[in-house]
Amino acid sequence: MQLIGMLDSPYVRRVAVALIVARVPFDHKPISLFRHVDVFSKINPLLKAPTLVLDDGTVLMDSSIILEELAAAFPRVAALVPVPRAPRVLAARIMGIALTVMEKAVQRHYERALRPPEKAHEPWVERVMRQLNCGLAALDAELPRADWIAGEDLGLADITAACAAGFVRGTLLAEDVDFGRWPALSDFCARAEALPAFRAAPHADGVTAPLAIAD
Repeated sequence: MQLIGMLDSPYVRRVAVALIVARVPFDHKPISLFRHVDVFSKINPLLKAPTLVLDDGTVLMDSSIILEELAAAFPRVAALVPVPRAPRVLAARIMGIALTVMEKAVQRHYERALRPPEKAHEPWVERVMRQLNCGLAALDAELPRADWIAGEDLGLADITAACAAGFVRGTLLAEDVDFGRWPALSDFCARAEALPAFRAAPHADGVTAPLAIAD
């Protein structure tokens, strides 16, 4: 099984960390959507990261769809989502907020990185940044101050929230976002980033550490 994409994508990192936490073996191929277009397009001509190539050659894309299929195939991945209704609903809410933060952060990053400044549409930029900041504020208000969202065990919602905030902090967006406004979110992310699974899949160009998935 191969995970295709760069760890500086919060979506790719979300899948990588989940696999590492669940101790599911995989090969990570850090192929860039921009620097390695020809190589990536041979694997997935839609150029969408993450892309997951299953052992039978099936190509999947979109982090949520990938994780849904992985949960069906690997009980340890499924266990990253709580079963009882109350914690499951809470995890789903926080995951939805975190995925929105990812989406808006990626939109803003691409707007600044790829569009010439003279062609930027400021009302759109303001809207995206407002949504992004609202999402970060919501995470700050709702993430637990101790343990994790569903209790003592790290889950997919925790991974998603930490990867979303990590992307904001790891890109030039950090210049536009004052994390001092959200101490609870900052503390939560610091706890997550200190875990071996997150250290094995850092927000950077590079490959995941293979020893991190060993029992």
